[in-house]
Amino acid sequence: MRGAAKLLALIAVATAVVGCSARPVSDETGQEDQPAPALDYVALGDSGASGPLIPKATGPPGCLQSDSNYPHVLAGLIGAASFTDVSCSGARSENVVTEPQSTNNGPIPVQLDAVSADTDLVTITIGGNDVDLVSTARGCVNLSPEPNGSSCADALTEGGADVIGDAIVAAAPGWGAVLDAIAERAPNADVVVVGYGTYVRPGGCYGTQPVWARDADYLQASVDRMNEALAEQAQQHGAAFVDVRPVSVGHDACAAPDERYLEGVVPANPAAPLHPNAAGMAAFAQVVADSLRL
Repeated sequence: MRGAAKLLALIAVATAVVGCSARPVSDETGQEDQPAPALDYVALGDSGASGPLIPKATGPPGCLQSDSNYPHVLAGLIGAASFTDVSCSGARSENVVTEPQSTNNGPIPVQLDAVSADTDLVTITIGGNDVDLVSTARGCVNLSPEPNGSSCADALTEGGADVIGDAIVAAAPGWGAVLDAIAERAPNADVVVVGYGTYVRPGGCYGTQPVWARDADYLQASVDRMNEALAEQAQQHGAAFVDVRPVSVGHDACAAPDERYLEGVVPANPAAPLHPNAAGMAAFAQVVADSLRL
């Protein structure tokens, strides 16, 4: 990771003073301690970072960003002195680096504009919209159990192909290019790719979520494949990858509502369908914070 020693030192000092008075403390010689060094943190990404429909809304209109998303929680955990969250629901890789994002409230500037040479930490969750994962998952809903309906997994893998898998292979080099662009803009920053969670357990939970078992397994396998590709690109382009699947095992869309980190087709907690809720965002933020302190 770029700038790892600097980042760890900043986090160690910043977290030591979280919850303490901002007033400088004098030592036994009468000299005042120096204030904690400023940790400049910028969050980029799609709805996996922005937290659509989790109360309460913040950020640019049209981005459906929540102040309880993992970037906001992480900023508090690490004591960031400067924090900018430009994550935006619906963002694709090009919206991070080259093309303003169109929303119902007008265009959103390229996310990379928020990053500078002074940035110490960048987190990014990107890729799901590049391969149309959520829209594909919506097409896997079956309101009747087998055999009354059709399997999206069968359709998407017909003839030995794999529509989502092929899209991941095609998109992966672009994820590496995004990481290179971030590194060029912030050469001393640590860049952390935060992956996507465990949305559904093996075999699914038809009756709780209206997705057949084989389709649920195909969808989670696709999420796993995307995470693996993101991790590979991170490793090849000098970034870190944080896997949030382990912490969300047992807290998927099949879990009881008060145990869920990720919502299903019909959310049981305030969050967009097929997205993390506030509890999931808090858990993901802790995993990222712990990875920064290793």
